[in-house]
Amino acid sequence: MPSIERTIQVSWRHQVHFTHGVFKPANPILRDVLVGGGGATRRKALVVLDEALAKAQPGLERTIADYFASHGDALELVRSPIVIEGGERVKNSYFHVSEIHSQIDRYHIDRHAYLLCVGGGALLDMVGLAAATAHRGIRHVRIPTTTLSQDDSGVGVKNGVNAFGKKNFIGTFCPPFAVINDFQFLSTLTPRDQRAGYVEAVKVACIRDAEFFNAIERDAEALAAFEPAAMQRLIYRCAELHLNHIATSGDPFEFGSARPLDFGHWAAHKLEQLSEYKLRHGEAVAIGIALDVLYAKKIGLLDAASTERVLVLLEELGFDLFASELLHTDSDGNLMVLSGLTEFREHLGGELTITLLQAIGEGVEVHEMDLPKVVESMQRLQERHAARSRKIVAVAS
Repeated sequence: MPSIERTIQVSWRHQVHFTHGVFKPANPILRDVLVGGGGATRRKALVVLDEALAKAQPGLERTIADYFASHGDALELVRSPIVIEGGERVKNSYFHVSEIHSQIDRYHIDRHAYLLCVGGGALLDMVGLAAATAHRGIRHVRIPTTTLSQDDSGVGVKNGVNAFGKKNFIGTFCPPFAVINDFQFLSTLTPRDQRAGYVEAVKVACIRDAEFFNAIERDAEALAAFEPAAMQRLIYRCAELHLNHIATSGDPFEFGSARPLDFGHWAAHKLEQLSEYKLRHGEAVAIGIALDVLYAKKIGLLDAASTERVLVLLEELGFDLFASELLHTDSDGNLMVLSGLTEFREHLGGELTITLLQAIGEGVEVHEMDLPKVVESMQRLQERHAARSRKIVAVAS
């Protein structure tokens, strides 16, 4: 019998806006984004709010409600914001996805209404999965509130939750209707969380943009002091590079066997799991990048000077480049972090593809890793960390 085959092309609009005070009634961005979607005379919206953010800004729930009330001619907030815990714990169960689904059903949020999420990357991942699977996909607006989510995860097209001990095992590729980055939210973050997003900028600069890497080096002192102007420059350029990749790489939904923007992530994902997510994602990625640049140097791919520049920049930004989880072993004495390579290969469909550096600004894909040299690179990281710790103690005393 004959076959029928057609190529189906789908065009997506991916918009990321930058602002201050998104929920101030005089700020038109959110209203314009929601109204711009067309549909009903009044656009219905359901809002999910990060619990830690709600506690840090006690009046935020009322501020959100007041914004919608002030634009009541065009917008309808169907209920008070749903407050849900953020952080990686929210992704360790499907329960919260079902909870959001029940609210979407209860308040009749259809494909012409909106599900908004105000929070960090983990909550955005979970709510994005709920949005992508309710009614086979409803309009989702992300309002990221951390450095990491504003420059990386929140501007991407991935949604997911963890399962079977694996990060993002259940998930979808589904671009949000819009992303709105409000820089004012960053002021309530702890230094640890403000810093965490820097590493994704270092990552994308390493593999895509040497001049951006130079700019981060120039701003390193200001970034370490969390100066707003420097942070905003980093976030904007990092988000732009991520959107450029999504729009122009030819594989935005990762049908192939490569994830170039996951440079440093094969070890990071496993370190997060081994630490029971006590390590923040950004902290784990910093270690993963450090490990991979040392490995690239060891196999003769990356020169010593470039390797040192990457390591020093990460340290100047405030990252520790070693964690005890690197040394955790299983009952047979095998280093558990190395299983991250197997999981990475399975996640990509069977072929191991790791992005390494051959120069700052130039990533290259490899399909095998020399495990003894990976272990030697871990040992070098441990030695460097110990020497740096001794130096810090000596200076302090």
